[in-house]
Amino acid sequence: MATRTAMLTLPTDDQILITREFDAPRHLVYRAWTNPELVRRWWHANRGEVTVVEIDLRVGGRWRSAMVTPDGVEVAFHGEYREVVPGERVVSTETYEGVPAEVSEENATSVNTVTFSDTGGRTTVTLLVQASGKDARDAIVASGMEDGLQDALDLLERVAQSLE
Repeated sequence: MATRTAMLTLPTDDQILITREFDAPRHLVYRAWTNPELVRRWWHANRGEVTVVEIDLRVGGRWRSAMVTPDGVEVAFHGEYREVVPGERVVSTETYEGVPAEVSEENATSVNTVTFSDTGGRTTVTLLVQASGKDARDAIVASGMEDGLQDALDLLERVAQSLE
């Protein structure tokens, strides 16, 4: 199994693009990405215990994921679904709940577009993070997001493979 194979690029001053191929069929990767019980198995990225996964997968529906790190810190995100094309594409907002008080919710919110493409029995996932600006994008990158994401996506692949 390939690990830590997600490619992260910065196509514009306010975007982060993550692309990764999974050794699992598209419908299983999509299911692992959108089913709360399955998200619990990978979202923690081996950095804590997942305490909440709420997914109301419909336009206007809300989602929230939270975990507690070994040192007791809660890490949580929430958002709203803007577009859902089952098995193919999900567009949602994402707000990190731990931003400093001086950062507005608007600046702490990105719009994430994830697409699932079938590549001969494998799946290519493309995640485009549209930040509110360059400072917000740079803060996301500086947060260590890439390391956590690499580990989470490795776990996601295992979860999707376990569904076969």
